[in-house]
Amino acid sequence: MMNTELVGGDSIFSKPQRPLTLKFEDVVYKIEGKAHNSCEKSSTRTILSGVSGVVLPGEMLALLGPSGSGKTTLLTILGGRLNSSGNKSGKGKVTGTIAFNAAPYSSSLSRSIGFVTQDDVLYPHLTVTETLLYTALLQLPDSIPRMDKAMIAESVMTELGLTACRDSIIGNSVKRGVSGGERKRVSIGQELLINPSLLFLDEPTSGLDSTTAGKIVSTLLNLTKGGRTVVMSIHQPSSRMFYMFHKVLLLSDGHPIYFGKGSSAMEYFASVGYAPSVLMNPSDFLLDIANGALFSIIIDVAFKSNSPFYVYLLEILVTFDANVRNVGLSPVEAMCDREEMKAALISAYNTRLKTVVKKELEDVAKQLRETEPHDKREKWCTSWWVQFTVLLERGLKERKHESFSTLKITQVIIASLLSGMLWFQSQGHVQDQVGLIFNLVCLWSFTPIFEALFTFPREREMLTKERDSRMYRLSSYLMARLVGDLPMELILPIASITLAYWMGGLKPTALSYIAFLLITLLSVLVWQGLGLTIGSFIMNIKVATTFTSILMMLFTIIGGFYVQKVPVFLAWVKYISVSFHVFKLMLLTQFTSTDTYECAPGQICSVSNLHQVQVVGFEHKEFSIMVLFAMLVFFRFLTYMGLRRIGVPD
Repeated sequence: MMNTELVGGDSIFSKPQRPLTLKFEDVVYKIEGKAHNSCEKSSTRTILSGVSGVVLPGEMLALLGPSGSGKTTLLTILGGRLNSSGNKSGKGKVTGTIAFNAAPYSSSLSRSIGFVTQDDVLYPHLTVTETLLYTALLQLPDSIPRMDKAMIAESVMTELGLTACRDSIIGNSVKRGVSGGERKRVSIGQELLINPSLLFLDEPTSGLDSTTAGKIVSTLLNLTKGGRTVVMSIHQPSSRMFYMFHKVLLLSDGHPIYFGKGSSAMEYFASVGYAPSVLMNPSDFLLDIANGALFSIIIDVAFKSNSPFYVYLLEILVTFDANVRNVGLSPVEAMCDREEMKAALISAYNTRLKTVVKKELEDVAKQLRETEPHDKREKWCTSWWVQFTVLLERGLKERKHESFSTLKITQVIIASLLSGMLWFQSQGHVQDQVGLIFNLVCLWSFTPIFEALFTFPREREMLTKERDSRMYRLSSYLMARLVGDLPMELILPIASITLAYWMGGLKPTALSYIAFLLITLLSVLVWQGLGLTIGSFIMNIKVATTFTSILMMLFTIIGGFYVQKVPVFLAWVKYISVSFHVFKLMLLTQFTSTDTYECAPGQICSVSNLHQVQVVGFEHKEFSIMVLFAMLVFFRFLTYMGLRRIGVPD
């Protein structure tokens, strides 16, 4: 049987290396929205209003509240990930105090913190074993041998009950893989590999059945027994899960209305006049009062239908329900004044609970005041070379399925065969050969640029997640991506050009063929770099596609085949047009300034007189080569700068 213990003999449920106490006091988060017109000032919206709490090692805190109450925002702030996650609504500002063992968040501290996002961001074509192994190789320090890292991954799989699906791929909406519960456990397992002291989870039970959700929460409860601190946002847990929580923080429109033991929540709300008249799930009851409506379903139906029956039924419920009667609300107030109810709950919290929470914060602060400083560890736990090799290996395994898919291979082969057949043995027909060359220029410009364009928009979530976890440097990721794409990007162009070149009757010498092929491969890499650059700056796929299409149309039209006399104000574009330089170099592999052809029966013309040749010219070949190589480097540098906006900085 596989050893299920971590290096050093500790199970993943045993005590972490350094327990962490999380304290947060008066956390406020505001965002500035856009004004509706020029006369209005920018509006400020408060997402969180003075949220406080403390979670000790061995405790599990659940953040509860209706949708839009600020649970995920608070979790993101506490986990130190707000800046990388970004804010679409405007610029956000966080105030308040957040401390981990009396110290602020730092890059070295991130090694002790795990963060499981709501969406399981995983590579679909990797197996469960491969997913956890590559994460272990990237996140565990170089001092641990690869074999031991593999054993740690095995241990995590065993403890989380993933051994039965160890060789199954993760899958996605297109390709079937593991179940939703197994996928969530894989995401949790990735964070457990670093033996975190503090674990954040954003709605870990979302989309799962109650049994599977209960197993996950039970697993998290077992983690706290070893001294870990667990904080999760959760929408509507079952009653069985609710009583597993040591502490509960209930939010309503960003305001705290309860913080304390989960087992004491119902007693507290009964003491302030809100108690269910029938037995019900505590979390359902808490969500109802956080919404400010204990009878939200009846109220909505009464308003929508305007039926006297539903209004009468509501009056009966209100008459016999103590939670409304105790605070003196009439039936009309119960239907209309939800905001009053929320205000009453906030007032009750400020009066009865805020001082209790503040005292607990002070008591914990006294104990942690003389806490030891954080370890001065290296910024990265693995070397650049290890990161590069692991990312390269992982990337080749993941992307080989799409890069060499049957559909893509068939598409390229058919396009090449059609080009070869349409221009079959066109040797001697110079104008036809020029057309074939430009057709190949277009084929191997549109294909690589649009393949590369979608790379980073599709991988943004994965890159953000892994960079926030400080798994690797951005430079190692980008270099592994570029090197890994080389065989995938160059094999198909080689096959395509070989077919079209010899079928089309281009210059039948080995030197010309090799030169033509090398120029094509250089152009593919340049176009790929341009696609990566656009994709790294414009993450919206529709916008990126539109922009690229317009740019490609301009470069193609001005590339030397269609327009002979370019207007002066656009003449400069040809010098930055990849198509122009590639078309020129390809023509130079086939023709010289002294070549002639039969332009009419009995009439010999110089190739130099062709309008396409006149546009690109036979001179300055070295300049075009230098421009392409400069673009090759420059576009990749721009790509790196564009990606720096994603995740934490290096």
